Amino acid sequence: MTADDLISLRRDLHRKPEPAWREFYTTARIVDELESRLGDDLDGLYVGQDAIAGDHRMAVPVDVELTHWYEQARSAGVDEAVLEHLDGGYTGAVAVLERGDGPTVGLRVDIDGLPQAESTDPTHVPAAEGFRSEHEGAMHACGHDAHATIGVGVLERIAESDFTGTLKVFFQPAEEVVGGGKSMAESDHVRDVDALLAVHIGLDHPTGEVVAGIDGFLAVAHLEATFTGESAHAGGHPEQGRNAVQAMATGVQNLYGIPRHNDGKTRVNAGVVEGGSAANVIPDEARIVAEVRGETTELMEYVKRRAEQVLRSAAEMHDCEVDIETGAEAPSATSDGALVSVVADVAGSTPGVERVVERDELGGSEDATFLMRAVQQNGGTACYVGVGTDHPGGHHTATFDVDERSIGHGIDVLAGVVERLALDGTGSD
Repeated sequence: MTADDLISLRRDLHRKPEPAWREFYTTARIVDELESRLGDDLDGLYVGQDAIAGDHRMAVPVDVELTHWYEQARSAGVDEAVLEHLDGGYTGAVAVLERGDGPTVGLRVDIDGLPQAESTDPTHVPAAEGFRSEHEGAMHACGHDAHATIGVGVLERIAESDFTGTLKVFFQPAEEVVGGGKSMAESDHVRDVDALLAVHIGLDHPTGEVVAGIDGFLAVAHLEATFTGESAHAGGHPEQGRNAVQAMATGVQNLYGIPRHNDGKTRVNAGVVEGGSAANVIPDEARIVAEVRGETTELMEYVKRRAEQVLRSAAEMHDCEVDIETGAEAPSATSDGALVSVVADVAGSTPGVERVVERDELGGSEDATFLMRAVQQNGGTACYVGVGTDHPGGHHTATFDVDERSIGHGIDVLAGVVERLALDGTGSD
């Protein structure tokens, strides 16, 4: 696969970004690329429900959303047989190369876009060069188009190498809502993985820099609280109402009053607050969508328990009811030291890599942690690798873009690590 091929694939994926569980075109495009480039060299290509444990999907959108994006992919001319495997929002794929006796190495790449409008500024490279998002209100603002391209490139590179063992590449949906990692971690495909690599491009590291092992994943859980009261005329009979917005506002204020914890970092955020219909109506319904995070899974659970207590108390204070639902969540994880050392050694001798950082902290959350922990609990090792890229806008902004040279750096480093693991072992401590 030439550099031009890689850029062409990445730009095609960039033109058609799809948010979580709607990656119909993206999955079908990846499948088409793998089949055309590898064909019979692939020993397994699992799509949709064959790639994930569907019962473990989280944060799946409503049917009308799924149908809209499904039909949009169909109108783009994707393979109908592949599309049928994805019906209902069962997106994603697992590609397998089997090359005799040796370790089973996994590579996880995420594939979803964001509900973020892309810049039209003529200085924004995708706009200037004609590969800006064609799906208004959605874009690849975090580099997952590059991740998917790296996954395809690593498969092709290993297929052409002397690698002995098994390589599995997990093209994972729904990372942005921490909704897809668990469904892949619970699939049978992960059970025999001896060493798992996950990758992310950028993360404020420049082109030519590689972070061998990223840690600092904050465990996260999403909460949705719906407050229910009783409406009344705000001027004529305010005493007859039970104000759901008042309960919601109390809940928001007190969420931010949850005490920090001596054992490590904790976070809370009320990202959506809404309710009411008119200035003269006491509102009978209001809603909060919030998230809690912790440096460890235990710390996240601490904040979650306190948050639920705060929300129930806020409802009771204002004579309202509250229904609290837990949405998507992901645990914390740590990159294994021995595998980090392998990545650092390979990256240090890879052309184009100018600097290797042994470890850094993410400072956010990632559902690759589900796969990392699953492999580690089965006795294997796991490592999250950062591939630097110059990006003019920050992650999750309208002007985010990647330096496409970094795609080649990612393929070179990761394919090199896969080959090294086959020769020297799986990075066990």
